Amino acid sequence: MELPAGLTARPLTMADARAVYEVMAAEEQADLGSVEIEEADIVSDWQRPSFDVSAGTVGVFDDDRLVAYAEVSDGWRGDAAVHPDHRGLGIGSALAAWTNDTARRQGSDIVGMPVPQGSPGDRLLESLGWFVRWTSWVLQLPEGQEIAAQPLPGGYSIRTADEGHHRAVHDVIEDAFLEWSERDRQSHEDFLATTVRRPGFEPWQLRMVLDPEGAPVGACLVQLAESTAFVSRLAVRRDQRGRGLARALLADAFANAREHGAARSELSTDSRTGALGLYERVGMVVTSTWVHRATKL
Repeated sequence: MELPAGLTARPLTMADARAVYEVMAAEEQADLGSVEIEEADIVSDWQRPSFDVSAGTVGVFDDDRLVAYAEVSDGWRGDAAVHPDHRGLGIGSALAAWTNDTARRQGSDIVGMPVPQGSPGDRLLESLGWFVRWTSWVLQLPEGQEIAAQPLPGGYSIRTADEGHHRAVHDVIEDAFLEWSERDRQSHEDFLATTVRRPGFEPWQLRMVLDPEGAPVGACLVQLAESTAFVSRLAVRRDQRGRGLARALLADAFANAREHGAARSELSTDSRTGALGLYERVGMVVTSTWVHRATKL
């Protein structure tokens, strides 16, 4: 990597997760006015069996302080951050070049990453020729507002997903997400690493809808960070849609989160799903807009 004098780079390890969080949080605070990332997001993603942290990451250091980082996983999915006090030094361009090279080594013909729309990172990638592949939004249910409970069809029920249902819940979520997501199917072990094995996970956070025969046909995962609940996954099996199951799961997730101390409820969606209008109709409002910029290799 071509870096300014005095800066060094090396692959990262799990022990660097906290420092990466601090860089990403500082960047989000500068660009969004709030912090959306959690350290648990990084730890759970890096602990996936399919991810080799040392082969898929790089950190930039000023003496022993991490000031920037980048990663590539699954060949095509990247992320990067530069601490605001180290912007304008060419680090972002160096990380973009590293991202391209790493994705090529992983056998990909395209690589992309999410950046807040209009942010310095967005402008940099645009100047390097990266195009917008899709747009995503973070939405929040205003404090004090609730989503009205949605009655379930006869014979259907919502309950916490126990260990015996984890594989079926994983299948429901992956089948639904792969209808619009251009990626390989996530393994069951990777799913567990980012859900029930995520730091801070509690069983009530993973809920499912059972049909009259007792089969999972919908699922919702909510994560709780201090006073904010974030629905990270919400899916209903294709043949069960149009019955209000997704809204019932969403109302259930936010109600449970309030009982566990959440004052705000959030989720994200993107332009590939066509679900933005659904969430706005139940009273959620967009708080930030992100673009997934990509480049062909």
